[in-house]
Amino acid sequence: MAEPSKAAAVSPKLEGKIDNRRRLLGFMWKYRALYFISLPGLLFFGLFKYVPLMGSVIAFQNYNLFAGVTGSPWVGLEHFQRMFQHYDFLKILRNTLLLGTYDILFAFTAPIVLALLLNEVRQVVYKKIVQTIFYAPHFLSWVIVSGIFVGILSPSSGIVNVMLGWFGIEPIYFLGEDSYIRTVLVGSGLWRDVGWGTIIYLAALAGINPDLYEASEIDGAGRWRQTLSITLPALLPVITILFLLKIGDFMDYGFERVFVFQNPLNIQSSEILDTYIYKAGLQQLQYSYATAIGVFKSVVGLFLISIANTISKKATGESLY
Repeated sequence: MAEPSKAAAVSPKLEGKIDNRRRLLGFMWKYRALYFISLPGLLFFGLFKYVPLMGSVIAFQNYNLFAGVTGSPWVGLEHFQRMFQHYDFLKILRNTLLLGTYDILFAFTAPIVLALLLNEVRQVVYKKIVQTIFYAPHFLSWVIVSGIFVGILSPSSGIVNVMLGWFGIEPIYFLGEDSYIRTVLVGSGLWRDVGWGTIIYLAALAGINPDLYEASEIDGAGRWRQTLSITLPALLPVITILFLLKIGDFMDYGFERVFVFQNPLNIQSSEILDTYIYKAGLQQLQYSYATAIGVFKSVVGLFLISIANTISKKATGESLY
């Protein structure tokens, strides 16, 4: 008599699992078109983001190209110790942190300000022209951007030094001095991407109910007051999410945007972890050492985004997860 009661007790659980599985399959079949078009993105992230993570194990090995991962000897944390003991590591880390901080202070906030300004433009044709002008530089490669800025900042024929000469100021070699290179890097990135960064903010602004502005006008609120009381609060969730994503890339300033401006005269202030990884890993063939630096970057980024996400969730209720 014990067996039937046991079977009866298990049966509802099995039925529940079967029902849940049927609902899941039914849901996936209903939205099969969306799942199908998402496959290329999933394959991209799987092949180029997650599969390469398995290669991170060579950070704990003396990797030999011919022996492979399985045949290379394990050395534990030796490469990480070497990284922290490197005479230039603190300077390189400082450059990376400074450029990341400047990027958040200027490159992150500028698209918000530009989106707010464009939102105030009432002439549609003029607004579209301005948007196109600001969007266009994003489609230029960093090689082209560097060529443009090298020409503009040239000490002999650059328009900046020509204008400085009108005021009796001696020509300045902006790309040959440590004191100017960070300004050039941040400014070039700002010029290239500020328009592209406004797209999401303008989309969020377009979703604000116009009745809110009409009601505030009846109450006597001006444009500045409407911006503070309606526009910015409506943008806050989008700003929070994008800020959290930016924090995750804090240590990843970008190899190409720095390397194209770098030269022996400004390397003391322009050398960052990305360019150092390139030189150590590809030019000097120190694969394990370069991978260890990359793992360090990833761990710091994960730590920062976890902390920022927790703070944001408690302070604003908005978070990535």
